[in-house]
Amino acid sequence: MIRGTRSIIPTVVLALALLMPGAALAGTTITTTATAPAGPTGPGGPTGPKPKPKPKPKPKPKPPAKPAVSAHAKIYLYDSFFVSRSPVTVAGRRIHADGVVSPYVPGQWVHVRVMLGSRVIRSDNWRIRPSKNRRFGWFKVPFSSPGAGGISVEVTHKTNHAVREFKLSRSLAALDTNISFGSSGRFVQLIQQRLAALHIYIPQTGVYDSGTGWALDAYHRLLHWGTYQSVDGRTVSYLLNGWGEFKLRFPSHGRHAEGNLGLQLLALADGSHVQAILPISSGKPSTPTILGDFQVYSRVPGYLPDGMYYSNFFTGGYAIHGYDPAPDYPASHGCMRLPIQDAIWVYNWLSYGDWVDTYY
Repeated sequence: MIRGTRSIIPTVVLALALLMPGAALAGTTITTTATAPAGPTGPGGPTGPKPKPKPKPKPKPKPPAKPAVSAHAKIYLYDSFFVSRSPVTVAGRRIHADGVVSPYVPGQWVHVRVMLGSRVIRSDNWRIRPSKNRRFGWFKVPFSSPGAGGISVEVTHKTNHAVREFKLSRSLAALDTNISFGSSGRFVQLIQQRLAALHIYIPQTGVYDSGTGWALDAYHRLLHWGTYQSVDGRTVSYLLNGWGEFKLRFPSHGRHAEGNLGLQLLALADGSHVQAILPISSGKPSTPTILGDFQVYSRVPGYLPDGMYYSNFFTGGYAIHGYDPAPDYPASHGCMRLPIQDAIWVYNWLSYGDWVDTYY
């Protein structure tokens, strides 16, 4: 060994210890610690510290509820008829109460009660449905009256969060249909109105008189029901439904008369529009009414010696005139007889040159 070497070694070791204190304490092995990577094992991963949750936003306060609106409602009776401006119907006929509510609010109901006198004949709740533009709502309630008397339709809506309470009512009459010659009243007026609406000639007297009888006779002939002047249930139903039409064959003749000898009816028309339909008695088999297209060439007011009354001649001795009797079958000498009471009105309606068309 070289002299002095033993004294140098401790000095070197001490210097190394001062320079590397961690290594000196741990021995000759030096260990370093790496920073944990971010990811599954980092602060955001399952093994790392959990992030603080974000605070939930506070719920927005609900807007204050809108106040209930005031609704306006009406009841219409479209299927009824009006006599002296009052709505009427007949027992057993199905009609509707149509309600309109404005404004429309979804989810609303009404209670409808229909009464005949003090008797409840219908009581139900009905949903108010929206119109196409949703500006108003509607409901439709069918009902029929089991008898004659006064009918009331009562509609109620109770106050809720959206619509305030409203009530309304409508009344009409169910008429007694039992009538005969000499009867008067609203049902007779109704029958006369409906006959006139179908262009059956009838003065609006309000009395079941001979004019009403002849008009009913003409209506039954139009329907091919034969000849009779009474009112039965079928007649009432057809009249109220507006059934029955005279089919013109010569609308191009302008203002003219058509005699349908098969139906024993005379129609007065302006072009294609029927103005009046009347019963006639045409020529009997031995003296038939001439067939064809003619024009009025002579007019004679008042009576002629043979009993013809207010006559419009359309060819030779053939005329449209009043006569007594004018039965409900062919009985004349070739003319078209009218009931005496209808003759003046027909005479005034026709003029010189008007066409008269006769056919079966």
